[in-house]
Amino acid sequence: MTTTTTRQIVHIEDELCTGCGLCVSPCAEGAIQIIDGKARVIREELCDGAGFCLGVCPTGALTIETRETVAFDHEAVEEHVAEKLRDAIESGKPTYIAQTCYVCGSSEDDRPLLPVRTKGTSTWVCTRCLPQLIHG
Repeated sequence: MTTTTTRQIVHIEDELCTGCGLCVSPCAEGAIQIIDGKARVIREELCDGAGFCLGVCPTGALTIETRETVAFDHEAVEEHVAEKLRDAIESGKPTYIAQTCYVCGSSEDDRPLLPVRTKGTSTWVCTRCLPQLIHG
C-alpha cells in the first residue's frame, strides 16, 4: 500500500505545453521529460515541488499545486539520476545540455545560472550578470 501526503508538486497544463523542453534541464531530480511531444512529470515521487522549472516555461504551462500525492523520495531521485547518467554514457549521448547566460554567454559549466523571463521569453542569466539586471 502506497502512503500519500498533501504537498506541493508541479502541474503541467497540457493545453499550454508546446513540448519545447526548456523545463527538463532545470529539474535536477529528472522528474520532467518530454513524452509524445508534451512535458510530463514521469513519477510524482521524483518531483520535489521546488518549481525551478516554472520560470523557464515560455507559455506558463507549469504551476505548483498543493494536493494529495506520494511523498518526495530522495533515494528514488538518486537512483533515477544515476540510471539516466549510466544510460547517457553507455549510449554516447551528452549527459546534459549546457545552458548559457543570455547576457554574457557564460556556460553553466563556468558559473551558476538562474532562470529568468525577459521580453516575453524564458532564458538563463548567470550570477555575475544578475546584479546588473536588478540594479541597472
